[in-house]
Amino acid sequence: MHQPVHRGRAPFVLLVLLGLLSGLAAQPLPAAAQDNPSGLKLPRFVSTRSNPINVRVGPGTKYDIAWNYLVSGVPVEIVQEFDTWRKIRDVDGDEGWVHQSLLVGTRAGYATPLLANGEVAMRTGRSEDAALRARLAPGVRVSISRCDGAWCNVSATQPGERAAFSGWVRQEELWGVYPDEEFD
Repeated sequence: MHQPVHRGRAPFVLLVLLGLLSGLAAQPLPAAAQDNPSGLKLPRFVSTRSNPINVRVGPGTKYDIAWNYLVSGVPVEIVQEFDTWRKIRDVDGDEGWVHQSLLVGTRAGYATPLLANGEVAMRTGRSEDAALRARLAPGVRVSISRCDGAWCNVSATQPGERAAFSGWVRQEELWGVYPDEEFD
């Protein structure tokens, strides 16, 4: 997806300390909506609007570019806001800043099987007993139209094909939605 720019190496002790601190920062506490420039809650999931998109190390064009997205529709999580800039986190846990105009509220996600080397079952209905429609490989991007707290209605396109498969996936097997989150 992208390649972060890395500059130099920190001493081993500093790396261990940063690793411990990043674990604490990985799960931000929900911020009150009125405290954010957008008036929306944090964290929240969105998608990239266009391409290419420069992701910067700070909130402004004067900051260096950390990486860029070459395709649109990439799911990201907004974890912080500053004026018109949004700090995002991607599926790999990398964070950077983008301008709000480069993001859209359309929901997308990635198939994340619960079992290692597994697949995500897409079903015709919201039940383990519903017929199997497709099996999604780990990392397949899906468009998410709604979630009921346990199941999400998604669509996915096979590489090289125009027709999309749509069906229901267990919510816990998607990166791009929160546990128990409901929306339509």
